[in-house]
Amino acid sequence: MATNKPTSLFVRNIAETNWSVYNVQTKIYYKKMPNDHKAEQTRQKILYAAFTEMHKHGYQGMRIDQILKNTGLKKGALYHYFSSKQTLAYAVLEELIEKNINQLWIEPLSHAADPLETIHSIFKDCENWQIDLFRLGCPLNNLAQEMSAIDEGFRERIEKVFLMWRQAISDALKKGQSQGSVDKTLNTEECALFILASIEGTLSMAKNRQNKDVFYSGCKELKRYLDTLRAN
Repeated sequence: MATNKPTSLFVRNIAETNWSVYNVQTKIYYKKMPNDHKAEQTRQKILYAAFTEMHKHGYQGMRIDQILKNTGLKKGALYHYFSSKQTLAYAVLEELIEKNINQLWIEPLSHAADPLETIHSIFKDCENWQIDLFRLGCPLNNLAQEMSAIDEGFRERIEKVFLMWRQAISDALKKGQSQGSVDKTLNTEECALFILASIEGTLSMAKNRQNKDVFYSGCKELKRYLDTLRAN
């Protein structure tokens, strides 16, 4: 990645050389770039163009020449920031998709006064998101289905995001237990896994059907399940 300071949690353990940033966890070198606004703008432009291509076509269908066409950049400019297609895709996953999950789910759950209502309201708000969420599916789950069995680097990064998401739900439920709004007999880890599977499963089926009605049905049933978790 073309950055002096890694922005994702995954690459927080680093050792710097005088010409690169070395991620000791992934054993990958990331090029250090000049710390100027224009360089970062270009890098972000590439990341968002790559995200769009990956969301439409998957990692394997993502074409570098199409990213170059969409950004108006030359191949040398792209490889100045990202050494390979794989490195670019990993950066999209870590810096865009993970960040989005953190902003939409993890941060709100950490401040939730009523975790059950918060889980439902965040999911219900999906109906106001771009239609691509329903037409193309959840970007994280798409990559999980496409790449987990064939690329360990993808699998580890995807698993990390899912675990963070699941833990945020579990922690919110535990907070609800301590406040008396959630049934104290529940295993919050197991409940969190089921809730997350319900969310991602609903979005996957809505994608398959190309119909938001599937989402509305899943959202309604998730609310019904969440209500059963309330303390009596």
